[in-house]
Amino acid sequence: MKRRIFFAILLIAAAWFAGRHFTSRHQSAAEGAGRDETHETFEIGPGARVEVRGINGNVTVETSAATTAEVHVVRTADHGSALANRRISVEQNSTGLVVRGENRGGGWWRRIFGGSGQAREEVTLRVPRRVNLETHGINGRVVVGEIDGSVEVGGVNGSVELGQASVRAEVNGVNGQVTLALDRAGERGIGMSGINGDVEFRIRENMNADVEVTGQNGGVTLNVPNVTRQERPNRSRMSARLGTGGTPVRLSGVNGNVRFQSAAPAG
Repeated sequence: MKRRIFFAILLIAAAWFAGRHFTSRHQSAAEGAGRDETHETFEIGPGARVEVRGINGNVTVETSAATTAEVHVVRTADHGSALANRRISVEQNSTGLVVRGENRGGGWWRRIFGGSGQAREEVTLRVPRRVNLETHGINGRVVVGEIDGSVEVGGVNGSVELGQASVRAEVNGVNGQVTLALDRAGERGIGMSGINGDVEFRIRENMNADVEVTGQNGGVTLNVPNVTRQERPNRSRMSARLGTGGTPVRLSGVNGNVRFQSAAPAG
């Protein structure tokens, strides 16, 4: 009985090594095919909703005065077979455009005996300025240009760089530095929460806003010329008024420094 068990174990081990050897050879042969690229163009109207979700890589959103949206996706992997386990879907619907990363799996045999690495994506969108943008679940850097609408960014494992959002900017759950370049606060203000990194506002003109920072672990610097009021009752809370105030800028749960920096040209 023991001898049968011993031989059974040997057979399983041999199958495992054979599977590993076969997988290694297959991956090596497919290394040259570990890249693909797509480019699509869509007509979208003013005020459309553009959504980007579940991307394992960097996302860049450029804006222009055009009425078309362009989606450029470059996927790479250490081994070509990894590309088959991921896909990027681009769908146009009645409200706008959705770009989504999806896992296709690989079966239990691949999970047990080894896969072929994970695919990475570089997603670049060029969209009209008059859109509302949402990005969620991005494992990489997010860069967004100026939007004549609202911007919502959440669940990012990387730095975030945003341009002007004319309606509202909302940033939540970022593991990295957040930078906003502003001419003014949007109509409905700016909200941030759960930021594990520094936050910097680069203000190109004097901005009227009421700033409130709560639950923060770090310093606050107001290097702008139009601070009319500033209070810091304790280390984790600060409030200030820029100019005549009015537009809310709310930050909570920031594990890092917060800096308001004037970016206006000299003279």
